[in-house]
Amino acid sequence: MNRIERIAKMEKALDASRTAISAMQTALEEYEAVQDDWKKLSDYYGSAQWMRDFEADEAGKLPKDLKRGVLSEDAVYDLLIENRELVFRMARLVAGAIEKNTI
Repeated sequence: MNRIERIAKMEKALDASRTAISAMQTALEEYEAVQDDWKKLSDYYGSAQWMRDFEADEAGKLPKDLKRGVLSEDAVYDLLIENRELVFRMARLVAGAIEKNTI
């Protein structure tokens, strides 16, 4: 690879990295912004209040047009698992960056 090709290749790497880092910063800001809501949702799911709300839904006591995915047994559970996997993925990414000395 000659100098021009190398510089062009590294320039593409710089641009791609800049774009990815900017997107990650935005995503992390959004993720951080919902942490209080996430904690409330996590605490609500499976609580006695959630069970009462779930039973009210099953008994037809909630308005039909009320969005209530939170009462789905799978929606919140799946999101809890997804979040856990994401946290572990981020931890592995950070550990790898430290190990490779890329930070």
